[in-house]
Amino acid sequence: MKYPIGIQTFSNIIQDGYVYVDKTDMVYNLANNGKIFFLSRPRRFGKSLLLSTLKSYFLGQKELFRGLKIDSLEKEWNVYPVFHLSFGTSNFTKLGTLEAVILDYIESFEKIYGRTTNSDDYAIRFKHVIKAAHERTGQRAVVLVDEYDKPLLDVMDNKTLYYQNDNGEKIAYETHNRDILKGFYGAFKDADENLKFVMLTGVTKFSQVSVFSGFNQPDDISLDEKYESLCGITKEELLTVFDKPIRSLASTKNKSYEDMVAMLTEKYDGYHFSSKMTGIFNPFSILNCFSKNDMRNYWFASGTPGYLVRLLAHGNENINELVGKYYPAEMFIDYKADVEQPLPMIYQSGYLTIKACNPHRQTYLLDFPNEEVRSGFISVLAGDYFKEGRTQPATWLEDVTDALQAGNVEMFMKQMTALLSSVTYRFQRKQDAFECERYFQYTFYLIMQMLGRYNTLVEKETSEGRIDCVLECPDYVYILEFKLNGSASSALKQIDDNGYAKPYLADSRKVICLGINFSSEKGTIDDWNFL
Repeated sequence: MKYPIGIQTFSNIIQDGYVYVDKTDMVYNLANNGKIFFLSRPRRFGKSLLLSTLKSYFLGQKELFRGLKIDSLEKEWNVYPVFHLSFGTSNFTKLGTLEAVILDYIESFEKIYGRTTNSDDYAIRFKHVIKAAHERTGQRAVVLVDEYDKPLLDVMDNKTLYYQNDNGEKIAYETHNRDILKGFYGAFKDADENLKFVMLTGVTKFSQVSVFSGFNQPDDISLDEKYESLCGITKEELLTVFDKPIRSLASTKNKSYEDMVAMLTEKYDGYHFSSKMTGIFNPFSILNCFSKNDMRNYWFASGTPGYLVRLLAHGNENINELVGKYYPAEMFIDYKADVEQPLPMIYQSGYLTIKACNPHRQTYLLDFPNEEVRSGFISVLAGDYFKEGRTQPATWLEDVTDALQAGNVEMFMKQMTALLSSVTYRFQRKQDAFECERYFQYTFYLIMQMLGRYNTLVEKETSEGRIDCVLECPDYVYILEFKLNGSASSALKQIDDNGYAKPYLADSRKVICLGINFSSEKGTIDDWNFL
């Protein structure tokens, strides 16, 4: 089986015999049931392949679709002029790059259909060439825009990227690029009578001071249940299309078929793009996993979320204050550039997803989609959070893993204290009790999430109360209770009084109850004990 890793052209996939998960029935419905669409999906989720498929369809390339679902649906196979633009390959941190990319596309279109205006305005020239295409072919034009938002994401929340205009005012690249895109896309409004179909894809939907405000609002299908699996791989598709590679991976890992499917589900599944809650596997990670016959963090390793870390720091919000909560859709669907709220960007970038919905309140529970994203995102956040200290989280994690697996509590606490020394200054400068408590919770949240390679249960509820953390290792079960400005003995007493260890009395593993007290004055652990 040939895997189309890095191949985003539909014709190449079909002609060269790569595996293709057939989405063409949805492509047909999309192309014939509306005019202007917008789709938001995380990076490397198949948006470029979708647009390439639409391009081949509107060019009437019937032979490419022979035997696919659309073959029995489409009867006419008309040929339309297609304008396909992609902003995915350029770096827009350099002033003038966006203008150069747009101009290059317009000039290439004008070579085909002619230039019919003397204006140098991008929107006017684009509108005219669309009209010229309609007049020459007799068919209205199709416009496909891939990664429309990359010129904004490249410069987002970067205060060092600005220039001075003729009046001496500082203009951020983010504002500059947004204004250019807004004017360029404004051509769609004036060219409406010459347009058959328009689709824009990207990671993020910007609102308010939006690039969409210059033309008729597109139909946002990002949460439309009809198209929730338009990009990505469903469980049914995984089991039917990839049955053989699943069995090969199971043999390599010495696992049963059922266990291998469960491992793939935990690692790469979990994305939901509508209230229908159909689980979607990350296609980039799945294809790489089967190609290399190994399970790694392929999608996360393909791009670091630096702009999200900047947004979190700038907005003064911690990830533990955002995950595991219900939100109305308007709080995470549109990113408002003039509001300091990182949640929409984190969700739309694929680091959070819908995990449940409350139809009565019309709210959605957001959390990490799967283990790949959880572990990768936490490692980036922890690396940034603990970067001032000598202990690096990656090295620390290996050392603490050895200690936990050996039941060496003293070594575990030594490693905990070493890591916490990295954030001492934060607690020393927090005079407000609430802020101190907040940073204490965030610090231990990151630590416990870093230990997520085990069955880690944070704030596990029991009939008697809520355990701060349970770590289930192969030979040991650790029950941890944390105190801020208290004592280790009071933490152990709480474990005993509430019977937190009772669920593990019949467990063959040794149970270790560990009480830890953190001093906000000292900024580190000052007392711990275990039973």
